[in-house]
Amino acid sequence: MVRLPLTPAEVERGQRLGALLRRARGQRSMLITALEAGVSPETLRKIESGRVATPAFSTIAAITDVLGLSLDAVWSEISQSDSGTELTRSGRNAGERLAS
Repeated sequence: MVRLPLTPAEVERGQRLGALLRRARGQRSMLITALEAGVSPETLRKIESGRVATPAFSTIAAITDVLGLSLDAVWSEISQSDSGTELTRSGRNAGERLAS
């Protein structure tokens, strides 16, 4: 399967997600947070650094649950500068993509 390149908006949104998760984690250990979420520390590191701009929904759901964050609040914050009408490659609104 060929993966299409990410759009600049997707890259920016991934960077905002990573920054938000780093802030929410605070002084908490990356290792402990990752293990409690059921993901590898390397996965969490890549998400927080923005290297994985479009992580799986289940991964983000698990991490936000451990950090006590609402998925609605996370989506609202990371999509602040998105137009809201921008469509993803699948043809769905960007907000619908995270929810699916």
